[in-house]
Amino acid sequence: MKPVSEAAHFSRENIEKVYGTGFADGNRVTLLWKDKEAFRTIFDFIRQAKKCVCLEFYIFRNDETGTELAEILRKKAMEGVGVYIIYDHFGSLFTPLRFWRHLMEAGVQIRASRPFKWASPFHYVHRDHRKLIIIDGERAFTGGLNIANEYRGYSVLRKRKKGWRDTGIFLEGPIAKILFDNFKRSWRIWKGAPIQYDVRPNPVERGVPVLPIFASSAKGRRYMRKLIYYSIANSQKSIFLTTAYFTPSRRMLHVLEDAVSRGVDVRLLLPGRTDVSAAHYAGRAFFARLLKAGVHIYSYGGEILHAKTAVFDEAWSIIGSANLDFQSLRRNDEGNVGIRDSGFGRKMTGLFDEDLQKSERIRPEIWAKRPVWEKLKEYFFALFRRRL
Repeated sequence: MKPVSEAAHFSRENIEKVYGTGFADGNRVTLLWKDKEAFRTIFDFIRQAKKCVCLEFYIFRNDETGTELAEILRKKAMEGVGVYIIYDHFGSLFTPLRFWRHLMEAGVQIRASRPFKWASPFHYVHRDHRKLIIIDGERAFTGGLNIANEYRGYSVLRKRKKGWRDTGIFLEGPIAKILFDNFKRSWRIWKGAPIQYDVRPNPVERGVPVLPIFASSAKGRRYMRKLIYYSIANSQKSIFLTTAYFTPSRRMLHVLEDAVSRGVDVRLLLPGRTDVSAAHYAGRAFFARLLKAGVHIYSYGGEILHAKTAVFDEAWSIIGSANLDFQSLRRNDEGNVGIRDSGFGRKMTGLFDEDLQKSERIRPEIWAKRPVWEKLKEYFFALFRRRL
């Protein structure tokens, strides 16, 4: 019998056929999940930029974290480095115009994505939820982190404080150029002047293949969903899912139940507390059904869990900005990467196990005895799960 990492269902050819896009070979990948360490790494690499820095974020606040990054970007722009920012209009709605103006005065170029339009107000539900940084077209960061204090664990009083539990990934190699090209397409869509700088990064020795899973259209989101469902439906050993917001579709429920029925170890790690109560309760409305099917559900007991990761058979991993909810899978522009490598898959599994040590498993017999008012809130918000 072949090892799981060599199984045909997660072969390169099958994944590329399902998603319709090829892997980029020869990349170095570094997991970032410790709040202050992640931001320190990101800020340090931006300071090293020589020619170009591109950022695309759902939330970019003018708090201490955002102001510190803004000052780094201002300095790079004044040094002659091209600096480009795309921020989501809704996600950064309360970031004042004077903050952006101060950056533009230093030469930073800025565009707002998905702005509100009176001519088509209902389109405002579509958001640019991506988190992406490209440095000189050779290095890239993506994941779940936004630019705000809560993700970094910043404390004005300098007391010990932890940021939200999130996961990002730092990438070096040919994948960076693909993500850079993706950013340039977004930049053109939002009426930015052409970015002339180009690069062809060399493959990293003994690097790993990385698949760009960036969705910014109905077709792109359809292929992203197709890949996620394929990955669940074809796992043979284990499925470890971490998500900040979980409001499953009927199809998601079916594929998870089917996976358990064929003997797959299915584990779902969700926040114990959340910043969006409505989505939190809407997702919990489906716990009883999943628990009955044999899915193991864990409630994270530390700080707010904001990570979005998936590991299938310890061989195929997906990391990025997409949650397992209607908003991410049907409406948002999302940015993820897939990594087909058993060594990396084991690291992801180790990280998942580490998170489980801070979590409480939800037992069916205990869950059935939760208060009636909790059940009523779950039922009520589940009615609106496509609006959350």
